Amino acid sequence: MTEQSKQAKQSVRPFRRRAGSFVALALAALVTVSCGRSDQGGTSGGAAPAAAGKSATELLPSDVKKKGVLRVATAVGYPPMEMYKPGTTELTGVDPDLARAVADRLGLRLELTNAAFDGLIPGLKSGRFDLVMSSMTDSPERRKAVDFVDYFRTGGVIMTKKGNPEGIKTLEDLCGKAVVLAKGSSNLAIGQEQNTRCGKKMRISQSEDAPTGLLQIDSGRAVATIVDYPVAAMFVKEKGTYEALPEQYGTAPWGIAVGKDRSGLRDAVQRALQDLIDDGGYRKVLDSYGVGGSAVPKATVNDGT
Repeated sequence: MTEQSKQAKQSVRPFRRRAGSFVALALAALVTVSCGRSDQGGTSGGAAPAAAGKSATELLPSDVKKKGVLRVATAVGYPPMEMYKPGTTELTGVDPDLARAVADRLGLRLELTNAAFDGLIPGLKSGRFDLVMSSMTDSPERRKAVDFVDYFRTGGVIMTKKGNPEGIKTLEDLCGKAVVLAKGSSNLAIGQEQNTRCGKKMRISQSEDAPTGLLQIDSGRAVATIVDYPVAAMFVKEKGTYEALPEQYGTAPWGIAVGKDRSGLRDAVQRALQDLIDDGGYRKVLDSYGVGGSAVPKATVNDGT
């Protein structure tokens, strides 16, 4: 098994941990589906940093500026968001690359650490890290412990064989068809919720993860699946034998986590991210991994629902 395939095999299970209350969000979002570029969410969405008009470096707290280091933690295992370069222990992916860009904007040296996902927020609260960037859903439960600078909005997309031979366009088109969905994932909940509305029911089988589900499409046992958008984008780009439909279901924001007691750093990061959005650097990073469909137009704070 290649390093890439090892990483791909991990794609769904880490996401279940990252999602937190994502299943409930997914079901609620089915009522009004939005695309990954939408700017929906909480009342703080779009709010400017507290010291509006100041640059990112001016907003940076003096203690961080004095140290000259931005300590960011991530959890490898969810390509293309967080992974190792093949054959190395060098961290790469959307989150590490954005972390480097944010640190550059703040004039700081990046210190990037790989840690267990369930230890990320405790490490942040204890002061071990300054930020967490690890495909972490901005959920009400997590906002009790940390603040989020939201930078990505994503959900599940329908995947088919390349060319979409069944002509599937929406969730409704899955009714009556053989569909494979990953066990315990938010995408399984999306498919099951849709199935309650189908006149002719889907024939749903459950796979261990996204890669094994795609094998059922390869063999013809299923005609479609629903996969997290970043993972779908990776498989479409790398394999060339699949197609991902553009609409995202159950979308929710992912955020850069910052300690509740570090509002100055939060505001500086928000400003740095907004600068990257405005000058195109942010979109360049996302597009380099094929996930531009989850770009946000504005860096917001605590914008989850």
